[in-house]
Amino acid sequence: KKIDLLEKEIQKYKNTKVTRRRGHLRLLSKVEKLEGKIKESDKTKISIDQKGLRAQSADGSFKFKIGGRMHADASISNNDDFLRSGAPSPANNGTEMRRARLTFMSTLYNVWKFKSDIDFADNKIGLKDFKLSYTGLDTFQDIVTRVTVGHQKQAFSRELQESSNDILFTERSMMNVLNAPVVDRAIGVNIAAYGKKWGVQTGVYGESISPNNTSKDEGWGVNGRATFNPILNNDNGIQKLIHLGIAGNYRETSQSAINSNRGGIRYKYETTQMSNLYPIDTGTITTIKNLRMLGLEANGVYGPVSVGGEFTQSWIDRSNGMSSLAFHGWYGEASLTLTGESRTYKNGIFKRLKPKNAFSLANGGIGAWEIAARVGGINMNDGAYKGGSMKNFSFALNWYVNENVRLMFGYDRILEINNSPLTKSSNGGKPDGLNTFMFRTQLAM
Repeated sequence: KKIDLLEKEIQKYKNTKVTRRRGHLRLLSKVEKLEGKIKESDKTKISIDQKGLRAQSADGSFKFKIGGRMHADASISNNDDFLRSGAPSPANNGTEMRRARLTFMSTLYNVWKFKSDIDFADNKIGLKDFKLSYTGLDTFQDIVTRVTVGHQKQAFSRELQESSNDILFTERSMMNVLNAPVVDRAIGVNIAAYGKKWGVQTGVYGESISPNNTSKDEGWGVNGRATFNPILNNDNGIQKLIHLGIAGNYRETSQSAINSNRGGIRYKYETTQMSNLYPIDTGTITTIKNLRMLGLEANGVYGPVSVGGEFTQSWIDRSNGMSSLAFHGWYGEASLTLTGESRTYKNGIFKRLKPKNAFSLANGGIGAWEIAARVGGINMNDGAYKGGSMKNFSFALNWYVNENVRLMFGYDRILEINNSPLTKSSNGGKPDGLNTFMFRTQLAM
C-alpha cells in the first residue's frame, strides 16, 4: 500500500511541467527521493516456501520466520497379554497427535537469534525451545561461536540433540531411558564453537521450564560435548564422513530428592507415547546426591549408507548409607537410502534426507525412500538392585515425499527382558516377544 501511494505521488509530480524555476526543481528533487524510497522498500523480502513463512529487512539484519511441525501417529501391538501387580496391563492401541508445534524464529541486528517452539500435543500447551543466542563473537577466523540462554537441549548425546523431525525412527533408542530424565531440555546457558571438522559445547543448567511448586531448591547440572570428523567430504550431495563424539554430565539433584520420602528420579521405557505400557520401570530412585554420565558416539556415512551408535554410562551416588548404582544403555543402527540420497550433517548432528526428486504424479518424481534397522539395550540391574534390563529390535521404512512431508512405518520387538514389572498372564513368564507397529505422518517446516 505504501509503495502504491508513493507511485501515485510520483506520477502526480511527473505530470507537472518542469521548468528551470527553483520551485519546479524542488519538485523534481522530491520525485527522485520518493523513487529512492520505493527502491529501498522493494528490497524488503517476504517469502513462503519449504522453509516456512519468512520476512527479511532491506539490509538483512532483521529476519522473522514462522514454521512448525505435525506428527500424527498411530500404533498397534500384539502379544501384549500382560499383568502388572496382578492387574491386566495390555498396550493401548490407537491414534494421537504426538507433536503439534508452532515455531517462531527471529534475527535481530544480524547477531541475536531468538527461537520459541510451542507445542499443542495432548491438547495442552507446552514450551519446548525458548532461547536467545548471540553469534557476534568473531574472535577467531573460520570458527562459528554461539552463546545461548534459555530453555534448550543440554550438551549431551547426538541422538537426543537431533530434532524429532530428523531421527530415523519414530521413537528414540533404549539408551534414551537414561538420557531423557537427566539431560533433555533445561533452563541454562550454553557456549558452543564450531570449526570445519570439529565442534565443542558446554553449559550450566538448572531444571526444566516446569514450575517449582515446592519450597525446595532446584537441582543444577554442568555438561559438555565434543565432536570430531577425521573425514568430512560432500561431493555433489554424496556425503562421506566419520563422526566421533564424547560427552560428560554432572548433576546435583534437587533438595526434594535427598530424603527417602521426597521425590527422586524414575527411569522407565514406554513402547510408544500412547501405549501406557512400561516393560521396564525402576520406580522412583530416592536419596540421590548426584549423577555422573559419560557418552560415546561414532557414525560413518558413505553415500546412501549410514552406520553408527552410542553408549551411555550413568553413575548415581546416594546418601543415607545407600549403595551407589551404575547403569548403562546403548544402540547400534544402520540405514540405506534406496533412492541414493545421503543424510545431511551439520555441527555434529544429522538432518533428514532431502529428496533429489520430490514425489509428483505429473512429473514422475518418487521422493526418497529409506530403510533402517536398530538394536538397542538398557541395563539397570546393579548387584542387589534390580531396575530391569532389556534389548529390542527396531525397523523403519521412511518415505520422504518432499522436503517437508515424510511418511514413516516402524516396527519394534522386545528381544530380551529381565526384572520387568510385567508378566505374561498365560504362564507368569517374561514379557518378551511384544510386537509394536507404528505409523507417522510428518509435516515439518
